[in-house]
Amino acid sequence: MNELFNVKGKVVVITGGAGILGKGIAAYLAKEGAKVVILDRSEEAGKALVESIKAEGNEAMFLYTDVMDKEILQGNKAEIMKAYGRIDVLLNAAGGNMAGATIAPDKTFFDLQVDAFKKVVDLNLFGTVLPTMVFAEVMVEQKKGSIVNFCSESALRPLTRVVGYGAAKAAIANFTKYMAGELALKFGNGLRVNAIAPGFFLTDQNRALLTNPDGSLTDRSRTILAHTPFNRFGEPEDLYGTIHYLISDASNFVTGTVAVIDGGFDAFSI
Repeated sequence: MNELFNVKGKVVVITGGAGILGKGIAAYLAKEGAKVVILDRSEEAGKALVESIKAEGNEAMFLYTDVMDKEILQGNKAEIMKAYGRIDVLLNAAGGNMAGATIAPDKTFFDLQVDAFKKVVDLNLFGTVLPTMVFAEVMVEQKKGSIVNFCSESALRPLTRVVGYGAAKAAIANFTKYMAGELALKFGNGLRVNAIAPGFFLTDQNRALLTNPDGSLTDRSRTILAHTPFNRFGEPEDLYGTIHYLISDASNFVTGTVAVIDGGFDAFSI
């Protein structure tokens, strides 16, 4: 049974690997024996993360990237292949939101900043499509590999205010299912594509939406928790087990699924 979940020696590429969720996942998988490759725009954060992972006796490397630049991604792939000779896992964790693509409580859809909306869609959607296009080529040659995309609760149901982010994440959910069929049908069933859909996690990315300046919960937060059976926000650690499962041989017959990690929010109705 333990061998089913063994990720020791797997080369795991994580876009946005130095980000709020990515860095915790990277450290966890490195402790489990994976060879973690952290791709991020922040060299300072990425290198610091690698140092902390290595300080614990685990393996990691950092490469600067831009998930919307295919040429840079191709260069990343070449460096990874030179170092390890294979790529077993791709975690598409890069993404984010911005104020102009979010509708404030005192605004309407007609106040939406179109340029900001486009940037959010580009970062989240094309920031998933392009790394998949680049790194899945290696998996096709190997005839084996696992890709895990990062969706969101907002991919499953339209949440107020985050219209640009939600649209992009819904597109990623669709892309995940499409690519699951595309890779398996054309290149064999050793290739799997799944996604996770985190619910509400209190991170720096959404802290302004969920807490007041004094740290107390906003009305939005109280509404969210009232509709969450677990009655709490998620922690980065809540993602580790599902990701571990999806990249391990324990999930060899699982592809095209979007695993919801939300404390029951999506399942609950009054």
